[in-house]
Amino acid sequence: QVQLVESGGGLVQAGGSLRLSCAASGRSLSSYAMGWFRQAPGKEREFVAAISRSGSSTVYADSVTGRFAISRDNAKSTVTLQMNNLKPDDTAVYYCASPRFSTAYGYAPRSPQNYGYWGQGTQVTVSS
Repeated sequence: QVQLVESGGGLVQAGGSLRLSCAASGRSLSSYAMGWFRQAPGKEREFVAAISRSGSSTVYADSVTGRFAISRDNAKSTVTLQMNNLKPDDTAVYYCASPRFSTAYGYAPRSPQNYGYWGQGTQVTVSS
């Protein structure tokens, strides 16, 4: 059984930083791309960042490019999202996600339809 558990959320002032972590159990992450998504109240879930199975490829939403960085440690089965220069618009519940099936090298999907396992989410609140 695959489980993803996010941590690291919290309340931060605009301009501050947070580091989110996703711990996976039930599978080795080395065969799977991983992604981060977020959902603000009243809005649809949106893509934030993704990383390929080896970490060689990363992709970001335009809104976070240059401020967020995704990384992974397959040996520890963890994925991290470093968030800098946070803005009030970044306020949302952040979710870690993994595809159901192994992914090709260099492939980091943006669409939530490519992901079959999701964590429970961690709240990030950015005050102005």
